[in-house]
Amino acid sequence: MTFFSGEQLGQVDLIVDAVYAGYKTERGGMADPLVPLMGVSRQGGFRYRGTKERPTLLVLTSNLAEAEWPDQLDETTGTFIFYGDNRHPGRLLHDTPRFGNQLLRQIFDWTHLGQRHLVPPILVFTSEGTGRTFRFRGLAVPGSPALSATEDLVALWKTTEGQRFQNYKAVLTILDEAVIPRAWIHSMGRGETSGLMPDAWNTWVASGGIRPLMAPRSLLVRSKAEQLPTTPEDQALIDVIRQRYKDNPYGFEACAGALTRLLLPDVSRLDLTRPWRDGGRDGIGRLRIGRSPAAIEVDFALEAKCYGANNAVGVREVSRLISRIKHREFGVLVTTSYVDRQAYQEVTDDGHPVILTAAQDIVGLLRSVGVHTPAQANAWLDGVTAGS
Repeated sequence: MTFFSGEQLGQVDLIVDAVYAGYKTERGGMADPLVPLMGVSRQGGFRYRGTKERPTLLVLTSNLAEAEWPDQLDETTGTFIFYGDNRHPGRLLHDTPRFGNQLLRQIFDWTHLGQRHLVPPILVFTSEGTGRTFRFRGLAVPGSPALSATEDLVALWKTTEGQRFQNYKAVLTILDEAVIPRAWIHSMGRGETSGLMPDAWNTWVASGGIRPLMAPRSLLVRSKAEQLPTTPEDQALIDVIRQRYKDNPYGFEACAGALTRLLLPDVSRLDLTRPWRDGGRDGIGRLRIGRSPAAIEVDFALEAKCYGANNAVGVREVSRLISRIKHREFGVLVTTSYVDRQAYQEVTDDGHPVILTAAQDIVGLLRSVGVHTPAQANAWLDGVTAGS
């Protein structure tokens, strides 16, 4: 891991995934590393140089850990989902103290109008551990190759304590640039041009072509800790599901089916097997790939296991699903627990086409549709029951 702190912060370039740490001041406090590194202010998820009407440099920071506003970075595709700064009721969409939503609207407007030369360099950082420490994630541009101009910046409604309000959901793309020269960053921050412009940025400004930083994952076998919720809030959501179906395994099949539709939005058909016909699969479905009329459909089998946190899904259950997957089909296993290491290893090592969806994955799916509390989870499950 590349690590910089102290006096180095005034000299170094930005390196993807390098860590830039705060340091103790003479008064005993902790200095924010982004101040000497980027020349921006000390606080906030939006930090900029220039003016809010004409920013010359924009820094976005996130802890990737807010349940209500789950910023996400997909390292495999370079996609960065970032929520605006109107995160509480009481203000209009653009009426925020640090002008974050105004900045988002401005940079996306420039992008959609073809005025990309006006968009400032966007540097993405995420919090790292405790204290004022950040990991540099990359140079970003508004939008995504996979989205249209009507989809990359959306104003969402949310209700908190009976009050409705709006906030932005923005989709940006990290560019394929490993090192961002410090000299270019600061010349742009001063509103000057520079010959050190990164090639991927230059291509985007000139033509709108986005070259994402894509990093395919190596084979991954998640540990028990990585598959189970770690916070009390996340555990509470899973406990609601376990309690609802602890004596009703067939009821959990409907829940697993609804979760599968969240996981795979293009499921075109999903039939749950009746209890007396269950041949080992809790459901059979079809996933649509592509867009009509050129779309094709692929069959899949669903297996649902409502287990407690200390009851793992093992080789027997996973092998049962694998043995029933036909040629050119895939499997989906949904569990409120976790998959033990041996079973997980078998799936990854042998390349079986099985999606393993554990308790922590379920939490993420629920949060993606606005389910954040036990009461909301119960309401969502009531809807599943009514629709099954």
